[in-house]
Amino acid sequence: MKPPASIIVGEVVRLREKLDWFGRLPLFGKRIVVTRAKDQADTLGQRLHALGADVIELPTIEIQPASDYARLDQAITELGCYDWLIFTSANGVRFFLERLDQSRTDLRSLRAKICAIGPATRAAVEALHLKVDLMGKEYVAESLVDAFAGHDLAGKRVLLPRAAVARDVVPVELARRGARVDVVEAYRTVIPANAAERARQLFAAPRRPDCITFTSSSTVQNFVSAAGCQMLEGVRVATIGPVTSDTARTLGIRVDAEAQPFTIDGLVNAVLHLL
Repeated sequence: MKPPASIIVGEVVRLREKLDWFGRLPLFGKRIVVTRAKDQADTLGQRLHALGADVIELPTIEIQPASDYARLDQAITELGCYDWLIFTSANGVRFFLERLDQSRTDLRSLRAKICAIGPATRAAVEALHLKVDLMGKEYVAESLVDAFAGHDLAGKRVLLPRAAVARDVVPVELARRGARVDVVEAYRTVIPANAAERARQLFAAPRRPDCITFTSSSTVQNFVSAAGCQMLEGVRVATIGPVTSDTARTLGIRVDAEAQPFTIDGLVNAVLHLL
């Protein structure tokens, strides 16, 4: 035997059942893959680990600054003219604020009401000591649009800072109701350079993962682009909500569990019930 090693002798051995608390956790021994961006994986990873899981980070998405900030910069100079400011992700809040800080404008110019797509986005807004005026009952674009049902949008100016590539449900529907919607690129998502090699190593290991989690359509699309959906054969799949699930199914991936509600907590509960 070589170090590090521990040998336990005597009566203390009988305490194993009392001391082995980690081994009795509900996800003990389960290998679960987290595909969120590297700087955002901790929230999900820590909660799964606290339940006993062996968490493996496989970022299939990387958040980068916008390729061109011209439209966002122009919108910031006109910040006081907007009636609504809509955020559909915490990343949108982060990059909008970073660009605002680099301008001559500050939050004192903001007169718009603020809308957030879900609790994580709302938390990012509230961290700026701002209040969220509107949020959908379910944390998807369709529900956010429904939340505007009681608001007159005719002639209202709406600013939507978001990812370079995203669903157009919100701007299309609000424009149909008479709003003038400015959709501006605040950030973009790319596939990490080592994603394909990392996936091959992980799924070729003697013991394959028990489950993989997807928290957005982009994480699914990028995984398939990097590794292919065949890599997931025999691996359970859990998603954060119906939009992500639809993307997965369209790409040929079977979805075994879906979060309810469509949050990180909901995803953790979905994994618990699945495994």
